[in-house]
Amino acid sequence: MSTGSAAAACTRSWSISEDSLRRYVYFASESCIQELLSASVSNRVGNGNDGWKVLALDNGVEISKRRSGSLHIFRSRWLLRSVSPQQFITVANAIDAAKQWDPDLVEAKYIKDLDENLSIIRLRFGDSSKPLFKNREFIVYERRETMDDGTLVVAVASLPKEIAAGLQPKQNNSIRGLLLQSGWVVEKLENDSCVVTYVVQLDPAGWLPKCFVNRLNTKLVMIIDNLKKLAQACPTNGGI
Repeated sequence: MSTGSAAAACTRSWSISEDSLRRYVYFASESCIQELLSASVSNRVGNGNDGWKVLALDNGVEISKRRSGSLHIFRSRWLLRSVSPQQFITVANAIDAAKQWDPDLVEAKYIKDLDENLSIIRLRFGDSSKPLFKNREFIVYERRETMDDGTLVVAVASLPKEIAAGLQPKQNNSIRGLLLQSGWVVEKLENDSCVVTYVVQLDPAGWLPKCFVNRLNTKLVMIIDNLKKLAQACPTNGGI
């Protein structure tokens, strides 16, 4: 392949109408929602045959992983007492406050709102971020749904790279990673408490040893401590 052809392939993008994008994301996010719901109930009755391996139990937080292809899916589950699902989701969905719970994040902004519960977001990590995050960015959809039993689900995953390039050209020197099926499940309990399940699978792109990629996923799961503190400080009457 010539240099010109290689450059063209790297910058290839698809132009897509807003209606087509909305329909694609709704379709793609259905499987993500089901995976998140499945992860939130898995292993609760001690079934050790579902692929999840518990890595740590600390201060009421369970951290587990499950192999998926060449990477791992990581999951954390924890009980938030006196924190309602609305309080937690208000914090977790506060894009302008995301840097408070992920210090490596340089920029998080909405690119496009496709519907009341559906958005396209850009996440960017800069020069001073930790080595595994350095100069990486992600173009993701975020879909928020309330199930019949009141469980709140927030599904997040990267758009295909050609669609992402059409919506938001990649910055010079940045590496565009892929956030695979990830997100939150927040289940309501009595006394305005909730159980939160956080699932993340990340391919940061670029060459990295698999062990480093898996450590990166572990780090992302561990940001829950910051989120817990923010959620507990959030006003009780906070809305989604």
